[in-house]
Amino acid sequence: MTGNGEMSPPAALRRAFRFERLLVKDRWASDVRVEVDVAGRIAALEPGGAPNGCEAVPGWAVPGVPNVHGHSFQRALAGLAEGRGPDSFWSWREVMYAFLERLTPDDVEAIAAQLYVELLKVGFTCVGEFHYLHRPPGGGAYADPAEMSRRILAASRTAGIGLVHMPAVYETGGLGGEPLEGGQRRFRLDLEGAARMHEESAGDFSAAGAGLGWALHSLRAVSAESVGRVGEFVGGSPRAADFGGGREAGRSPGTETGDGDASAGGARAAPTGPGGMPVHIHVAEQEMEVTECLDRRGARPVEWLLDNAPVDERWCLVHATHAGPEEIAAMAACGAVAGLCPTTEANLGDGLFPLEAFARAGGRFAIGTDSHVSRSPVEELRLLEYGRRLAAKSRAGLEVGGRGGGGGAFAGAGGALLAHAWADGCRALGWEAGEVKIGRRADVAVLEAGHPALVGREGAAVLDSWVFSGSDNPVRDVMVAGGWVVRGGRHEREEAVARAFGEAVRRAGMRG
Repeated sequence: MTGNGEMSPPAALRRAFRFERLLVKDRWASDVRVEVDVAGRIAALEPGGAPNGCEAVPGWAVPGVPNVHGHSFQRALAGLAEGRGPDSFWSWREVMYAFLERLTPDDVEAIAAQLYVELLKVGFTCVGEFHYLHRPPGGGAYADPAEMSRRILAASRTAGIGLVHMPAVYETGGLGGEPLEGGQRRFRLDLEGAARMHEESAGDFSAAGAGLGWALHSLRAVSAESVGRVGEFVGGSPRAADFGGGREAGRSPGTETGDGDASAGGARAAPTGPGGMPVHIHVAEQEMEVTECLDRRGARPVEWLLDNAPVDERWCLVHATHAGPEEIAAMAACGAVAGLCPTTEANLGDGLFPLEAFARAGGRFAIGTDSHVSRSPVEELRLLEYGRRLAAKSRAGLEVGGRGGGGGAFAGAGGALLAHAWADGCRALGWEAGEVKIGRRADVAVLEAGHPALVGREGAAVLDSWVFSGSDNPVRDVMVAGGWVVRGGRHEREEAVARAFGEAVRRAGMRG
């Protein structure tokens, strides 16, 4: 039987591995026999297990890291908006719109495949694609409305990365309901259109082992009426957030929630039935958004969202950079995950998310690479932690629910950050991974024990050194759903993917 009470496939149909050192819960286990079933899930787990029939895997093996937020096409934009002109997020956005006018479906697929190979090579094993490039230039329509979504799926299959695809609703050009103009016309999609896209493409995504979710681009791009109706599509009903710190306030990620899930020990996948998909939204990234929301809707962005949408544990509030103290407490209380993208937020001059207060209130947080100016989980985590230390003017460890980061391999700062990235990232994507456990996906990254960043390390120092010992990459091998996609630091398709990427970049004339 599996951990879910289902019959396991016959042992003859399983693949078997023997990991020299494997992170199981919060401890390093030695010589662990892992059997993976035909669906790519862990069917057997035995520390000190017999080596017969196993592939030996030396090194320090850890769960693959989920990347909760990214726009794959922006991989080709990285470095092209650093001139003197784009001095704010809003001027950077104009550069991005001009860039988009050149991209074809072939280009988008090639760029996404390049990104996904790069993500795999540094230990990401699943990516949340927040997708809003739905239409051709000018805002017309492809013969297949899901053309661009299918290109993202094709890119993920080429690379072999896990995918949760979230077609984003995008209706308006501002909080005042302004019409879409210029490059925004390529983004147009309403709730009904997103529902049709889900229905028409669900079979293809399911067959590929990929997930689907919902996305609302932002409060400025989705009408107040549509935000109020989103519960009709994703399930749940609007509720008033308790800004006094009521229900579940102060709960730490290690305590049990009403559904019996414990965040610190792993991640429960979101229900797969109607309304069970993850829901993501950009919110409060820029101070100007806060000012406009107060002027037009009489509330701050996170406050207004929590009052008008059924935000719960399925939701990921991306950025939330300028959330106030009461909003932070309410986010933590309702169980929503904060999707943080520190390198992009720094590149755009967004500001610092109040991580210290959010973590102390028991908030859940995960990382993404957003515009992909960096494509490394440890760079995102390191900058996240350094931003917190700069704001606090202290090296004191991140407090979670009024206590330290945990014990065992998670005792240090790097381990505490990774514990959140694994557990809360999988929660945000409804992805059944993030922990080595029977019934979970076999998504694993193997760190080279002899790498200069890790040589001689033991215990908690392994994860701390991975995060805080420079930018060299100690990830040697990467497994997704029980199959190797990176061996010896190399992806078998990286040369062909890089050639296609180069052709797309040259074809689009993206030179700065």
